[in-house]
Amino acid sequence: MLEFADVGYAWPDGKTLFSGLNFRIEAGEKAVLLGPNGAGKSTLLRLANGLLAPASGTISWQGQALTAEILRQRDFSRAFRQANVLLFQHPEAMLFNASVRDEIAYGPKQLGLADIDARVARWAGELKLDGLLDEAPFALSGGQKQKLALACLLALDPQFLALDEPSASLDPRTVGWLIDTLLDSGRTLLISTHNLSLAAELGERALILDEHGQLIYDGPLATALHDLDLLQAAGLAHRHRHRHGGTAHAHLHAHDWESS
Repeated sequence: MLEFADVGYAWPDGKTLFSGLNFRIEAGEKAVLLGPNGAGKSTLLRLANGLLAPASGTISWQGQALTAEILRQRDFSRAFRQANVLLFQHPEAMLFNASVRDEIAYGPKQLGLADIDARVARWAGELKLDGLLDEAPFALSGGQKQKLALACLLALDPQFLALDEPSASLDPRTVGWLIDTLLDSGRTLLISTHNLSLAAELGERALILDEHGQLIYDGPLATALHDLDLLQAAGLAHRHRHRHGGTAHAHLHAHDWESS
């Protein structure tokens, strides 16, 4: 479905972020993208969504290289933008319409999709936003904004859903809702998160970047979550001191995951 082949990317100042990045996401997979701040997780998701272009290598969608030329072609671009969607870490960046109703309808209208009213009604109902359809998005709570941003994407009926830190600023109840919604969606998922407990609930495969943007692990998530040395190398676990009675010991520790 989505393939990175020898992909490189550099910041505007010329500093290299990715070099020789290779992986493939198959239809139906649920993959979790892990790594420390600055590793390039958000950038990788934007590359996967066609919002950024690689400096080298090829990113392919359904076997078609995502070149600037192909993304300018109307038919391909419409099909791609419907099928491949990205939930930003901060949902406010995605919300700009006058009402919740208009927000959910916006994407389907832009892509010329049918049954717009039915799409709005379905996803407003699924995400418990049906009582807020006439409200202004900026007036919603953080959790409601996250639900609205996700409703806007699901209204497109996408095949591939990328999510950037989807549990950020959500309370535990809303995180539980998020897990259920994503697992029930049946869609291919690529999720960036620091939350190892969330990763364990959502993912089957882990892609782990180190602080230099190098892919240091690509394999079963369960294996990665029980490898504290790997998690430490990825900035997801650290060594600090615990006091037991009068004695202090240093342990490797991943704060939101118990590797028992």
